[in-house]
Amino acid sequence: MSAYKSDFLQVLADRGFIHQVSEPEALDALAVSGRLTAYIGFDCTAPSLHIGSLLPIMMLYWLQQTGHRPIALMGGGTTRVGDPSGKDESRRLLTDDDIDANLSSIKRVFSQFLDFGDGFRNDIMPFNRRPMAKAIMANNADWLNHLSYVDFLRDVGRHFSINRMLSFDSVKLRLERQQELSFLEFNYMVLQAYDFVELHKRFGCVLQMGGSDQWGNIVNGIELGRRMVGAKLFALTSPLITTSSGAKMGKTAAGAIWLNADMLSPYDYWQYWRNTEDGDVARFLKLFTVLPLDEISRLATLRGHEINEAKKVLATEATRLLHGDWLANEVARTARRTFEEGVLAENLPSVDVFWTELNQGLGVLHAFVRARLVPTTSEARRRIRDGSLFVNDIVVADEGMMLTQRNLMPQDVIKLSFGRKRHVLLKPR
Repeated sequence: MSAYKSDFLQVLADRGFIHQVSEPEALDALAVSGRLTAYIGFDCTAPSLHIGSLLPIMMLYWLQQTGHRPIALMGGGTTRVGDPSGKDESRRLLTDDDIDANLSSIKRVFSQFLDFGDGFRNDIMPFNRRPMAKAIMANNADWLNHLSYVDFLRDVGRHFSINRMLSFDSVKLRLERQQELSFLEFNYMVLQAYDFVELHKRFGCVLQMGGSDQWGNIVNGIELGRRMVGAKLFALTSPLITTSSGAKMGKTAAGAIWLNADMLSPYDYWQYWRNTEDGDVARFLKLFTVLPLDEISRLATLRGHEINEAKKVLATEATRLLHGDWLANEVARTARRTFEEGVLAENLPSVDVFWTELNQGLGVLHAFVRARLVPTTSEARRRIRDGSLFVNDIVVADEGMMLTQRNLMPQDVIKLSFGRKRHVLLKPR
């Protein structure tokens, strides 16, 4: 559909979030007539979500902003299994303690985007046709971890066709490449479908959203809800995002772009968006900021050197959503002082080193890894060979270089740089 009657679907369509919708006319009518409850699931495989999770979080944001109720479902149970979608090999199995620690760490991000009724900073609320509904954070461990295996097979498993499950891309592609798919992973789609039914029973949830690679899993949930409880459920998926050059979004030479500030500094997060390819600026402004569409249209007209101003707006607005106004303004100011005014800004990202390390000599390869400018010493070697690493703005030519007190700048820091835009200060203590 090119035009929707509901604010929710029209906003998602206008900003580029929609790839597929099951029964769009019926879902649109439901969104007009009352309050939808919808969910997206997030597994807890690391201490932080990465930027690939930002698009679904923004979908939940707009769902709530248009008067509906979002559920952020934490995968405390499904993480014990591992989603095979888009994976070439099995995930490493985590302990329950690891999963609980990851869950506690990642759920902090959601309070920046959703109102759980605990002092949320409401940025815009442009849609006032109905009051904002309080968001819900659920954990599928609450029901999955207590299932009886035989009862689950009888009550849920009987509704699934092995023939149909084998036809889904998450299974078929692994088998076609002759890569092992464990029985454990094979059950993931059954558990995800059951989540949908359970959320419908507990909270009246009627819509599951996710990336386009989740379409088959979501449709399974729709079918299971119809068979088990006679529910009318819906699916909505977003496109998988790649850059204009075809690269997977969020992957850099230094590793993943994490959302937690303790895993990626707000400055580096701002820099990631500032380095957006020209052809992606307008699209990313629609998806990853809350700027009005007319302002985005104006920024999209900028060409040549002026497009850098649009990139700065993208970087600052995306950082504002995740890290708040003060940090967004600070990192934008730091970048301006560093790149435009030639000042060594003292609030660049920094890493502490011991004076004893500089006395003995700190290997440059390990220094760049500690600064999180590269993920491994092997990558540091590659970047030295292509001339991408700098110490105090001088290119590193020797991978055996040792950093000592002689490398300290007048500010008692050593400046490490990856290219001309990513910098970290080593501060001795």
